[in-house]
Amino acid sequence: MRKQPESPRAAVRVRAPLDNHLDESLFKALSDPTRLRVLSCLIKCGRPCSASEIGEICELDFSVVNKHLKILAAVGVLGAEKQGRTVWYAARCGDLCDRLSRLIDGIVEWCPNLRDQVALAPGKTCCGARRLEGALWNGENGPN
Repeated sequence: MRKQPESPRAAVRVRAPLDNHLDESLFKALSDPTRLRVLSCLIKCGRPCSASEIGEICELDFSVVNKHLKILAAVGVLGAEKQGRTVWYAARCGDLCDRLSRLIDGIVEWCPNLRDQVALAPGKTCCGARRLEGALWNGENGPN
């Protein structure tokens, strides 16, 4: 954990990896409920799907699905492969997890109240909680 700047004015001048991982285009793409629904569908499906398949499953018009798939692919959340006239879209889960993990690492580096938050959430199993635990504990030696 880093020493906190003295004021918000000083904090805005500090450049840190956290700033690079707060990807505006990613969050903008993920802020739409329809895109989240489409992404969730593709992640759970676990295989490439066409826009028409996703439209059927999500009960959306082809043109709506197609627009959202292109946006998700443009920010790197989906991979797209054209075969003939059909484009097959697949969730890039590893890339998405990597991007979110780097963001978590950037937050952990600066967050002043991690000890309190982890203490309030025993038994958490998400990657963020494990990362927080790793940042706060030195193996068997207890808290840092």
